[in-house]
Amino acid sequence: MRLTAVHTVLLAVLHLATASVVDRSLPKPAGVIERQPLVTPSPSKWWPTRTEKKRGIVSDVAGDVNSILGSLGSNVPSYVASGVPNFFQDFPTGAKVQSSLGLQDSQVSALPTQVLNIPGYGNWTDQGWNLRFHGNVYKQPNISESKLNDLANGFLVGTSIQDLPPSQASQARNLTAEIYVLQQSNENVTFSLAPAPTAGASGEQGGGGAVTPSGGSQQIKFPTPTTPEGDFDGFVQINNNGLAAGNSTSEIQRLNVYTEGDINGNATSYLAPTTGLTIISDIDDILRVTKIYQPKEGLLNSFARPFTPWMDMPDIYANWSRSVPNLHFHYLTTTPEQITRNYMDFIYKTYPGGSFDTRPLNFSDVSATLSIRKFLLDKIFQTYPKRKFVLVADTSNSDVMRDYPAMVTDYPGQVQCIFLRNTSSTDSGDQFPYDTSGFKGVDSNLYMFFNVPDDLMNLDIAAGHCVNNTIKQNLTYGYQGLPFGLNTGNGKKNAGSQLAGSGLWAFAATLGVIMWGLGLAL
Repeated sequence: MRLTAVHTVLLAVLHLATASVVDRSLPKPAGVIERQPLVTPSPSKWWPTRTEKKRGIVSDVAGDVNSILGSLGSNVPSYVASGVPNFFQDFPTGAKVQSSLGLQDSQVSALPTQVLNIPGYGNWTDQGWNLRFHGNVYKQPNISESKLNDLANGFLVGTSIQDLPPSQASQARNLTAEIYVLQQSNENVTFSLAPAPTAGASGEQGGGGAVTPSGGSQQIKFPTPTTPEGDFDGFVQINNNGLAAGNSTSEIQRLNVYTEGDINGNATSYLAPTTGLTIISDIDDILRVTKIYQPKEGLLNSFARPFTPWMDMPDIYANWSRSVPNLHFHYLTTTPEQITRNYMDFIYKTYPGGSFDTRPLNFSDVSATLSIRKFLLDKIFQTYPKRKFVLVADTSNSDVMRDYPAMVTDYPGQVQCIFLRNTSSTDSGDQFPYDTSGFKGVDSNLYMFFNVPDDLMNLDIAAGHCVNNTIKQNLTYGYQGLPFGLNTGNGKKNAGSQLAGSGLWAFAATLGVIMWGLGLAL
């Protein structure tokens, strides 16, 4: 049954409730004011902190309706809130995998042990260099192609692996195999360190000019066994062995970290000096096209299709890598660690090399999922109390919108710039609102909402130039991109601000969200 009549009635009621107070006109882009000649004006016609009036709400997962109707903030779908597609949550682990594959303990015992070694970062202390080792120990069961097809179909929505092109079907099977692994607890891991040669100009850029140190070779036994989920994570003091002291050099030193007993468990780690500049970058919908706000598209872009850079964002990062001496890149994604290799492979083929953070398996419950980004941000900020950070992400993740401005107040003087892509200004498929209230009270010179990568071109981030003055911000501190073009906050020409604090606003907002949910159900 179509819901056209219901839509009509609700629209009429909403019109009556808001006709006298809602300004339905869209703002016109202001003329270009070139205050900083070196900054490239945006070729986009959109305002970075405003969204176009929604012309229709369409979703691929009707089950999200209840989440959306819960509230405007805390109960938006968890995959939008945390920046993780919902099909990349609640992966089977350990005994569940063994049971689903029908494996006996003797069969599992015969499998070789493997290690996911995630690129780490190291800091200088009074005792010397501390290097972070983190990853997962697991066993990869032998799974037939037909079984992988069945398992992959469990993740696919609206299609099947048989309907995918051969290359996409193969990638879906490979990713499924990465998910269906057997994590190994109470395992001890040993690593060998060696100087890492700097990568060439193509592909991995070496983390902003990181150098090959003259020493550092040694063997390290991780001091504690793996967790019940197979994870290991901790800082270990390493011997200098010819490494430059972190308080007497500005250069980032690269070390190869080899896992003993597993030729695939290798990574490159980065020793960052006491002072300097670190880029902390999200990946989905800022460095690559993901579309987490469109579940079917997000699934195919993550599960089957080749990872694709978002516009010319690689050029922006390559320019930063070349123009800012000794720049440390750190990629922080809340994607579960089982599929980290896909992300690392994409980054090292497309962007400057750098250290990595993902969501470990021991952060598996909902509350931890929604706070993992802040946990990982706190870890690196506290590791480098004298370094400055440039934070890069997009508006589709509510945890980013909350946690990024929080770092400004939690760690005074350490946030150099915040850059947020407004996904809804350039992608009509993003129908979820985003909350800018966290930026109230934050110095407006520290952050910029932008539309396209060229908006960032020629900004002198090393000098703290974070704002391209040709990109109109029009920021209000509240929800933006609500249904019917509504926004909340205290900005001018803002329907939400005129209604906020009144029963009329609550009534209108509730009806708007109901309409949103009905659109999802269609």
